[in-house]
Amino acid sequence: MSVYVFRFNPITFLHMESESSIIYDRNTIEFVTVAVQFCEFLENMTGENQKELIDKLTKIIPLLYLKASMLPAGDFLSDEEPETFVSEYDYEYIRMHLAELFGANDDYLDVFSPDMPYSDTPITANMSEDLADVYQDIKNFISVYAIGFDETMHSALLVCKENFETFWGQKAVNVLRPLHAIKYDKNQEDT
Repeated sequence: MSVYVFRFNPITFLHMESESSIIYDRNTIEFVTVAVQFCEFLENMTGENQKELIDKLTKIIPLLYLKASMLPAGDFLSDEEPETFVSEYDYEYIRMHLAELFGANDDYLDVFSPDMPYSDTPITANMSEDLADVYQDIKNFISVYAIGFDETMHSALLVCKENFETFWGQKAVNVLRPLHAIKYDKNQEDT
């Protein structure tokens, strides 16, 4: 997988614009910092075992959620959608690698599925797929942000915030429940 490595220096961004711009807001910069760390972790988890993976995810996902919940509000400057960077191959690479590391623990019951009230059977979800969905939105955002054009950064930030509220925020929270259960299960074997 060819991965664009984004080196982010929050100090540089803090001094680039006036404090009134949402793309240089302190909460935005903190979110970008965590988002970069989240993506880099998922892209470089080659030496991880399941225990290390779960330990790191139970720490970074709540931080990612917290920082996303603090993103400033704003209005779209144009109707143009930000460019996307995550290919189907990139998505599948992350999803499959996570599925391999999670093994039998990848599946969990999804009690917040919109289909739940209409289902006679439990609905399962996959941590690997949910995390790949979160990765896709976050990586697309930081890739646009890395280009450095204020208008596209602004749009990407608002799309990411909107997607957090309607899509990936719930997926991040859902994944924490099984991750927590696995991490603190005293009967769980070290893998």
